[in-house]
Amino acid sequence: MGIIEERREIRSRVIAEAMEWARGLGFKCTAVLIGSYARGDFNEWSDVDIVLISEVFKGRPPERLRKIDPPPNYEVIPLNPGELKRLFTKGDPIADEICRDGVFLRDDYKIRKTYCNK
Repeated sequence: MGIIEERREIRSRVIAEAMEWARGLGFKCTAVLIGSYARGDFNEWSDVDIVLISEVFKGRPPERLRKIDPPPNYEVIPLNPGELKRLFTKGDPIADEICRDGVFLRDDYKIRKTYCNK
């Protein structure tokens, strides 16, 4: 197997694992893979970056993260729908990355259709 095929396989495996994790969350949410695994330029030190949008997220980020128990090597950005809307309104780089490179793992809030027109 060549290096390109190996990298495709690794990326596909990471996306499948992240999708399984996102689908197992017991609440309404949208989960979007961003960062190096979404773009395909990951390396052995890359983490799995996920923007997770849900109405259950209130309070400070540490309190939000306790609700989800992400797997090791996951960096989760927990936002509520209002916060995500503000990111898109401001033209925040994370909002741009969601639409440009994001891999939608689960989209209960129809974020792709609402903001990205994909």
